[in-house]
Amino acid sequence: MTIIVTPRPTRNGQKIFYTFEWGKEVGQRQATGIFTYAKPKDQLQRNHNKEALAILETKKSELTLERQAIGSRHIPTHKFKTNFLEYYEEFVKNNRRAGNRHLEGSLVHFRAFLKKGFLSPVDVTENLCTRFRQYLLDRFTGDTPANYYSRFKRCIKSATKEGYFRISPAEDIAARSNPSQHLKENLEVEEYIKLLKAPCTNEEVKEAFVFCCYTGLRFVDVKRLEWTHIKGFQLTTRIIQKKTGRPLVITLHPIARTILEKRSVRDAQYPSSTKVFDLPSAEGCNKMLQNWVIRAGIDKHITWHCARLSFSVLLQDANVDNATVSVMLGQTSTMYVDRIYRRQRPKDQTEIIKKLPDGTAYWLQTEMQPEIG
Repeated sequence: MTIIVTPRPTRNGQKIFYTFEWGKEVGQRQATGIFTYAKPKDQLQRNHNKEALAILETKKSELTLERQAIGSRHIPTHKFKTNFLEYYEEFVKNNRRAGNRHLEGSLVHFRAFLKKGFLSPVDVTENLCTRFRQYLLDRFTGDTPANYYSRFKRCIKSATKEGYFRISPAEDIAARSNPSQHLKENLEVEEYIKLLKAPCTNEEVKEAFVFCCYTGLRFVDVKRLEWTHIKGFQLTTRIIQKKTGRPLVITLHPIARTILEKRSVRDAQYPSSTKVFDLPSAEGCNKMLQNWVIRAGIDKHITWHCARLSFSVLLQDANVDNATVSVMLGQTSTMYVDRIYRRQRPKDQTEIIKKLPDGTAYWLQTEMQPEIG
């Protein structure tokens, strides 16, 4: 196959751009983006022309090799990235999907695991893949380590098909989940009331947590909630959830509306305030929250995440279907409601055990009969 370099002067005739052509059909012409000066005026422009023509010749050779390799398993060396992290970045960019954060997260944590900015493909070994999986298991619980590692494995599989590896170094290293050792607590209806009645050392924390209990918002979402996200106290609040990137519309409960009304009066005195809540760090909020829970007489370990869990559990207790609960949580499917945001402990085992057949009278009557013989 012969590739022809075609010069194309600009309208004013000052520059010449070049294209590659190897036929007259659609797709058989490619712009190079390379130009030379038609009449160089000084040494700088003459040097530019010399280097541009050298680059043009190199790109022509590379394109020739690419075209000749079509239909074979051979991949020209210039198609490979010497830094595998650059390949990973390009893979993430080309395969990113709205609402799916795991692929991008896998790259972020792989970089944190490596602690360096360069990784040769030859250094991507089975041992490295094993150590990265363990790194994720040591830092995350639930399905998170499996989700991140499976995306990493998908990238390695793609690189293998493109010729970076003869056999995928991650092929025999299965993704693994890391079940949490501690079940998350949820608040029951009567415990909601206890919290509402109990005093808290930080009114900002109290109102923000109660707001989350009645909206299902995460800590990161309520912390960044601004007045511009609110569309009428009586109807809905609309924010962009940081984690999923999806718009979320929630009809406000009267208590949530009351909190917003109270805070709007406060913020009317401070027009520069854009955020609804002025919260300290997550760690600080959780410490104040736990002290408040103890003061309310609730014997549970409650973190901010428990507000979101409680929101989901109590709606399900009221026979709200999982699809609706998922939408109100801003989830893209019912998977997380089915597996995570559900009741993890029975509310009252006494009531549950009563659902078994009641044969007490018959049993006692049988026991009291004298033995025959």
